[in-house]
Amino acid sequence: MTEKRVQFADSQPLAAIGQGTWYMGENPRQRQNEVAALRAGLDLGLTLIDTAEMYADGGAEVVVGEAIMGRRDEVFLVSKVYPWNAGGQKAISACEASLRRLGTDYLDLYLLHWRGNYSLAET
Repeated sequence: MTEKRVQFADSQPLAAIGQGTWYMGENPRQRQNEVAALRAGLDLGLTLIDTAEMYADGGAEVVVGEAIMGRRDEVFLVSKVYPWNAGGQKAISACEASLRRLGTDYLDLYLLHWRGNYSLAET
């Protein structure tokens, strides 16, 4: 596979194409196939994996966690937070829950899933 890389300031080059996980983690009978697909992607150089707390109510993060077990240092891991979890303690709690499901202690990038209203007073 020809590798297209992207270089940001003060970072390692990243694969320009990554693996998405929307719809993963929804069907337990597909779990091993989903894990195998993500691992195959990693083997082929698709080291960016994008997931979210929203996908299968965290189930996709569980699949990703299994797929990257023992390979965390190879992956640029992205997850996303719901807009209503994006402020104060809610954001911290949402991130910590994602980290538990992913089986890691850090994300490389944590994004707001989409623009929405939130109130710091609700946190």
